[in-house]
Amino acid sequence: MIKAASLCFDGIPKAGSELENHAGFAVEEVLGPLTTTVTLLEDGPQRLCLVTSGFTVESRHLNHALRATASEGLGIPFSNVLVFGTHNHSAPTIERDARSDAMSQSDPWPADRKPDLLPLGKAFMRDFRRTVKKLRPLLQPVTVWWSLGREGRITYHRKGWRADGTTYFMREEDRKLVARDYRGDIDEDAPVVCLRGEDGRPVCFLTQFTGHPVTSYHPERPVVFGEYCQVATDLLASHHARNGETPVGFLQGFAGDTNTKEMFEGGIERAQQFGKYLGETYVKAARKLKQSERNSLDFVADKVAVPLAPLPARRTLEKEIRAIKAFIKRARAGDEDTVSLLGMNYPRGLSPTYRAAMAEHILPWSEWALNLWETGQEQTVPKTLEMDIYVLRLGDVGIVGVPAEPFWVIGRTIKENSPLPLTIPCGYANGCHGYISDSRGTNDREYMSAFHRCTRFRPPFRKPSGDVIAREAVRILKGLAKNQPPRKES
Repeated sequence: MIKAASLCFDGIPKAGSELENHAGFAVEEVLGPLTTTVTLLEDGPQRLCLVTSGFTVESRHLNHALRATASEGLGIPFSNVLVFGTHNHSAPTIERDARSDAMSQSDPWPADRKPDLLPLGKAFMRDFRRTVKKLRPLLQPVTVWWSLGREGRITYHRKGWRADGTTYFMREEDRKLVARDYRGDIDEDAPVVCLRGEDGRPVCFLTQFTGHPVTSYHPERPVVFGEYCQVATDLLASHHARNGETPVGFLQGFAGDTNTKEMFEGGIERAQQFGKYLGETYVKAARKLKQSERNSLDFVADKVAVPLAPLPARRTLEKEIRAIKAFIKRARAGDEDTVSLLGMNYPRGLSPTYRAAMAEHILPWSEWALNLWETGQEQTVPKTLEMDIYVLRLGDVGIVGVPAEPFWVIGRTIKENSPLPLTIPCGYANGCHGYISDSRGTNDREYMSAFHRCTRFRPPFRKPSGDVIAREAVRILKGLAKNQPPRKES
């Protein structure tokens, strides 16, 4: 029998807060608080804590601190705490020198180093600690109910292909050139999971959708806003509020190649509209909830090794460094035609100065790789990127979490091959190693497929790349569906 308890709290940033971007712009406007939901699940000796937040909780040291706090406060293993970020691009920075896993491969600091919290971050951790301490006395028996909505109006596939077969990052200005209201190959699934108490009322909801929340986002005019994710969950919560709030958690999907529409252009109004669309879809789905045939909880935390390729040739790196430096020089001088670099495209909607800063961000990787060649260490780079994978079965519902931004076709593969009636793939779980393409896009050059350039430092991926995540997830799901621990294949 599953028991559950769930609470949420709001963090209220102030104008002037820092947002993580390449040019250090401060928040111009705050449009409401950002919500964090904390849920404790128990089934006999098995206990699990799920945290979802509109703040940037994927950074390495903050994530570790949150998991350690929940582990200590709830008396559960560290590995049984899952912290999910919505990947909201309109969230303020709450710690100094925040580093994701992708930026930490060469980091000399251990993962358990305490985060250097800003005042907002200290308030966030205080509220989180207080919330965690309240959960255990609130545990109550629940049954698992679920439904699946469909929402196709708010996102689009942001990886584009040119006539010559090369790829590009399709931002809003590019999307308009492809087709009227282009959306491409997207994940329309909008699942709703409800944990109902013995009185039939919701104890909490878990929702998911797939798409970078970027409609309100502009890096040179930053605001604080919960984006479509929070608008949608607030709408669902308001429809089920009785004598207080109903906590609703949001899980971001495998959104590596999916955006909300109108990036840099839509602003708050359109982000609110998109959130309303999704929220209405959740509300409709919640009217058709079906009860899970099973009412038990299983969980596996494992590892998956994503294959890495050798470094580019020395001459290639030398040529790339010259190209990057030339691009930076032109962009700093105000050249509006600085829109293409090494297969990556930059939007005219951002100033040349900001584009220069984006190019500066990729220069250290090429210099690092060239230095390895110059010092005879080019063969010392790792052959795989080992990352965590978390799989839980909540009744008839499977949830797969990875600390990365996989392309959505990887999530589709998991769903199509899962033995469970509903399976929910989630990125940004306990960290983020950045974008991971499926096998077919491994050698493409656009921003997402060539994200190794933005890391500190890891080599490019090698086929089958992110497909190994799908294989491992399905293997574990099949074991959990049989109510037995899955065994590794030899």
